Amino acid sequence: MSAAPSLQPDRPISELFAMGRPLRSLEFYPPRDDAGVEALRQTAAALRRIGPDFVSITYGAGGGTRERTGEMSALLRDEFGFTVMPHLTAVNHTRAEVAAVAGEHYRRGIRNIMALRGDLPNGSPAAGAFKDGLCFGSDVVALLRELHPDLCLGVAGYPEKHPQAPSFEADMENLKRKVDAGASFVTTQLFFDNDAYYRFVDRCRAAGIDVPIVPGIMPVLSLKQITRITSMCGASLPDRLVRRIEAAEDQPEIIEAVGIDWALAQIRDLLAAGAPGYHLYILNRARSALTLAAGLAA
Repeated sequence: MSAAPSLQPDRPISELFAMGRPLRSLEFYPPRDDAGVEALRQTAAALRRIGPDFVSITYGAGGGTRERTGEMSALLRDEFGFTVMPHLTAVNHTRAEVAAVAGEHYRRGIRNIMALRGDLPNGSPAAGAFKDGLCFGSDVVALLRELHPDLCLGVAGYPEKHPQAPSFEADMENLKRKVDAGASFVTTQLFFDNDAYYRFVDRCRAAGIDVPIVPGIMPVLSLKQITRITSMCGASLPDRLVRRIEAAEDQPEIIEAVGIDWALAQIRDLLAAGAPGYHLYILNRARSALTLAAGLAA
């Protein structure tokens, strides 16, 4: 049974960045069933020992996990004491519906939200998916800022360009609109070549985007898995990483070790270069995050 909800509001993540130390965050996704909830609970218990500064929890395509995202946000916050940043998207939602979701988070004491345009469910047409003028992430940011001015809002950035953006310039203009609307920081989509992140940060600064830009890292667990994910988000796989994975053939333990080693090298380099922290896409698995934490503590 979960602990009683805390009435004490969460600390805005923007205040944590202001402390000037690198932040470590983790991303969960809402489980589909009760068995998945128990598995998430076990993962969260294991990860509590590494003390992430905050955790995020995704919002399924088209808002498909609306209720479960709220439930798991409450569980991670009230049972495990995490500072939680639930995702909230525009797709298939009216302004009133977005306001209702945000209001429920706010009543729970949550003061951090990742504001996104969101993905369409597989096979769904874009026509009719965006309502009440909520067409972009910047629209979600503006609405949430109007409703709850004290919220800390994160937004997404794409080091290798959003797959649907016609150009890097257009993508940067969209990101600038999100920040100008009131976003406090940017978390990037996953990438495997740190130079892509450094170039992205340089473009952001040149465009007048001066908020923290947190690199998003995903340890590779299988070539099939990461090929599918990168095909959806537009990230590239370095040839050297692909060769190392292919050399492991079909041995999951070796592939995971390769993925952890690559991610560890990425994070060390990013922190040495002054990144404001790192965000781990862990796919609800504790082992890779714990292994990375151990490697970084060495």
